[in-house]
Amino acid sequence: MRPLKHREINNLLLTPSIAVNYTKQLNTNKKPPDFLPGSIKMAETQTAQADLANFDWNAVGKKGEGYSKDEREKLDAMYEKTLKSVTANEIIDGKVVSKNNKEVVVNIGYKSDGVVQLSEFRYNPDLKVGDVVEVYVESQEDKSGQLILSHKTARAMKSWDRVNQALNNDEIIKGYVKCRTKGGLIADVFGIEAFLPGSQIDVKPIRDYDVYVGKTMEFKVVKINNEFKNVVVSHKALIEAELEQQKKDIISKLEKGQVLEGTVKNITSYGVFIDLGGVDGLIHITDLSWGRINHPEEIVKLDEKINVVILDFDNDKKRIALGLKQLSAHPWDNLKADLAVGDKVKGKVVVIADYGAFVEIAPGVEGLIHVSEMSWSQHLRTAHDFLKVGDEIEAVVLTLDREERKMSLGIKQLMPDPWTGVMDKYAKGTKHTATVRNFTNFGIFVELEEGVDGLIHISDLSWSKKIKHPSEFTKIGEKIDVVVLDIDGENRRLSLGHKQLEENPWDVFETIFTENSIHQGTIINVMDKGAVVSMPYGVEAFCPTRHLVKTDGSSAKTEEVLDFKVIEFNKEGKKIIVSHSKINEEVTAAEKAALATEKKAASDEAKKAVKKVKDSVEKTTLGDMDVLSNLKANMEESEKNAKK
Repeated sequence: MRPLKHREINNLLLTPSIAVNYTKQLNTNKKPPDFLPGSIKMAETQTAQADLANFDWNAVGKKGEGYSKDEREKLDAMYEKTLKSVTANEIIDGKVVSKNNKEVVVNIGYKSDGVVQLSEFRYNPDLKVGDVVEVYVESQEDKSGQLILSHKTARAMKSWDRVNQALNNDEIIKGYVKCRTKGGLIADVFGIEAFLPGSQIDVKPIRDYDVYVGKTMEFKVVKINNEFKNVVVSHKALIEAELEQQKKDIISKLEKGQVLEGTVKNITSYGVFIDLGGVDGLIHITDLSWGRINHPEEIVKLDEKINVVILDFDNDKKRIALGLKQLSAHPWDNLKADLAVGDKVKGKVVVIADYGAFVEIAPGVEGLIHVSEMSWSQHLRTAHDFLKVGDEIEAVVLTLDREERKMSLGIKQLMPDPWTGVMDKYAKGTKHTATVRNFTNFGIFVELEEGVDGLIHISDLSWSKKIKHPSEFTKIGEKIDVVVLDIDGENRRLSLGHKQLEENPWDVFETIFTENSIHQGTIINVMDKGAVVSMPYGVEAFCPTRHLVKTDGSSAKTEEVLDFKVIEFNKEGKKIIVSHSKINEEVTAAEKAALATEKKAASDEAKKAVKKVKDSVEKTTLGDMDVLSNLKANMEESEKNAKK
């Protein structure tokens, strides 16, 4: 080894620990004082250099005797065995060596311990010193030389394997409820956000989910969607198995008619669920009260303790039907003994249907008022036109059956019967004004007053118009004048007429539309068999198809105005048959007859002239030749005219 230069020695002496040891050794060698002459200092410096070359640097900063080289190597080997080979981004197990309010110190067998935030263990409030936890090595050494670990990251990286393992093994796991969400809660399970449905929190309905937020609970994994990374857990599943056995034990001891105490567990629109101490039963809304109720909340409240009677139960389906009203006497049994048909009662309308209304005269005792017993009117109406739910009314008992627990009531009986004086007020032949209420194919139902109805037959609507349906003549709700044609008091029926308010125009039409008379008419409708023709005075006639042919051979069309000849008139049937073709045919025949008459007259005249010539030919002389030639010319002229 080469001797150290003076500058190198000075640099080494800048290190405090080395300087101290070096000074001790110089003191041992009796370092000369600084005031010695230069030659002496130089000698001392050379001596120090020699000592520094032989200095044991392994003993620097150590007390006592040092280790030999072999001992040092042996100790180093033993020390290396106590340390693990740790690399960054690795998941390993570590032991909790200490914890405080913020951090957890974990020993992973490395040269230094790691620190993990306590918040990463909030799912496990029972964490204690000595527990083994898995951690993720984020960094072997940060700027301050600290080992950086993460328990949350380690859980997240292994979470899906753990979750699937828990599902396959039906394992009970722990999770921390982080927050509330729609329909349930979000729980931290192995670092994964799992969904805890509200129906899976407990066997009892949960009304306030917020009380579970921030708590650590035990779960079972019930569903995993690896594609969408969704996990569904259940706390209810942990206690269902135990409850199932309790249900079997309770149901095995049940008997119909047995009275038990229970707690109102849940209320729905159709009934109430009762907790009987591990098994649930249902009180249907119809078994809560003898009277009608709109909702079970009118009778019971949540968490209320009530006595119920067992109506029925099913061992296989674990269903128990309970009753509450059966614990009290039926109201019909307490009905007044002297109540009879014809008595007046008071009650409240509880239900209304189209056919009638149910009236409660006492809790649990109802009577039906049929719509026909609400008014003396005969035309069709609904119960909603007369009553509404909640009305306090008075009615008359019409029928009463205590065994069947049925009663029929009426309210029209409290009003005078309008048919009492109908015979006098609506005598035959009297005229009145009625209201149109309803149509049928055969006529119109009208109302003269409340409870007094009548029928106008379709044939009694008009003398002249042929009406196919009453809606062509009037409308519902309109007023119409009528005359009473007949009265059927026994069946409460009036036969009415409208056309009878006027004289029968067919008596006059008989003198106007005589057979073979010709009138101008307008075609208003063309059908397969013929056409309807509007004739003077508003009367309608019928023209068969073969009688619609015009002179040019075409058939008449709608809205054409033509002359028509009456070929049939039926007063009783109010029917007129006309023809347009008949007029054309008769005109042509008359023209032909006139022409034939003219031809015959011309021929007769010619024959007479020829005969006269023959008779006088013997007496004719040559002087008469001019006369003969004139006669011949006249005859030829006559023949030409006849031909024309």
